[in-house]
This record gives sequence, structure tokens and C-alpha cells, in this order.
Amino acid sequence: MDNFRAVTKYVRISPRKARLAANLIRGLPVNEARLQLSACGLKGGRLLVKTLESAVANAELLSNHSANELVVEEVRVDEGPRLKRGKSRSKGMRHPILKRMSHFTVVVSAAA
Repeated sequence: MDNFRAVTKYVRISPRKARLAANLIRGLPVNEARLQLSACGLKGGRLLVKTLESAVANAELLSNHSANELVVEEVRVDEGPRLKRGKSRSKGMRHPILKRMSHFTVVVSAAA
């Protein structure tokens, strides 16, 4: 069975928030996954749909599969680097603020 994947790196959303959207589409057919991501109203859903569309385009380009035949096999949200910022506190102290990034991986395959 052929697997087709797409990776999006350095997305400015924390992995914990992006995983909420990723958990919605695991194991679904691609058409239902698109509906779930567009209807969920999460920022992670808006960003994840681009990676899903890229994986579907890879499958259509490299094989004879149409989007109707594909199933979301794997969705992974990994932690990327962190932007380190600081906020001033009392008595000249500094409080660290970590702005987290994510790496998205979406794997689609033909339905068995």
C-alpha cells in the first residue's frame, strides 16, 4: 500500500494546541477530515488543512488515486524550536516567555 506524506515545519502554534485539531482527523477519509478541520474553528485546524491538502496533492500527482479514495493514516504534531522572549518583573527581574513552534506531518494512503 502506498503512503504519501507532507511535512510543514516551523508553524507558530504550540504543539499542545495543534494536537487538539490533529486528534479530530486521525483515521478519517480525506473528505471528512477536511470538513472536520474547517468546522472546528481552531487555529490548528486552519494550519493543518494546508498540510493535509499538500499530502493529497502528492498522492494525486504520484499515483492514480483521487481524493475520494484516500484515508488519513497518520497525523503527527512534533515540537519545534522555541523563541525565547522575556517580560520585565518587579525588582529588575525577568520572567521567561517561550513562544513554541510545531512541525506537522500528515500521511495519507489509499483505502483498503
